[in-house]
Amino acid sequence: MGIYMRLRNVTGSREAIAANDFVVHAPEKFKGKWNEYFGNDNPIHIEIGMGKGKFLIRLASENPDINYIGIEKYSSVLIRAVEKRKELDMGNLCLIRFDAEYINDIFDENEIARIYLNFSDPWPKDRHAKRRLTSVEFLSRYDKFLTADGEVIFKTDNRALFEFSLEQVEISGWNLRNYTYDLHHSEYAAGNIMTEYEEKFSTMGNSIHRLETCRKCRK
Repeated sequence: MGIYMRLRNVTGSREAIAANDFVVHAPEKFKGKWNEYFGNDNPIHIEIGMGKGKFLIRLASENPDINYIGIEKYSSVLIRAVEKRKELDMGNLCLIRFDAEYINDIFDENEIARIYLNFSDPWPKDRHAKRRLTSVEFLSRYDKFLTADGEVIFKTDNRALFEFSLEQVEISGWNLRNYTYDLHHSEYAAGNIMTEYEEKFSTMGNSIHRLETCRKCRK
């Protein structure tokens, strides 16, 4: 099980984010209009809980024909992604400081093709299960804005959270396309982009678990 690092307050992070052009400050205005924001009809992929941005920035740089939106709740974490984003010249990536609980306020039906969930907060207490980003409640939220063949790709080193997630996929009636308890030694390792947490936990010897689920796609 991963040791999720305590957040440190970064002085001035909220103000710096508010003044940054790479951050969408009123994302509700673009609900149903994200293709207009990007100026094209390319598919849109999002990462919920993007952390410091290493994973999504690399994806965006390697896939110019896909638009990416990084969502992060905490200013003290998002500021690191903002700093990295400043150094890059790419028009297919924007950032949002937002609480995923209200994600249906910013995305409309059939608007998003893929969701990445990487090392999400495990919320270990049972009474907080609804807050887990792979819960039935969150899958229901995603269902409202994913395309017909839209998918969720989830990675974690937390075995309990992963098994919970597998159960929630089944309860929700989604299709489980594939899964593995040891990503780095599986057929899905090719092309895998590691996050900061993934590098840290792998170095500690933790196995990385991964699943891919979709609403209506074939297994």
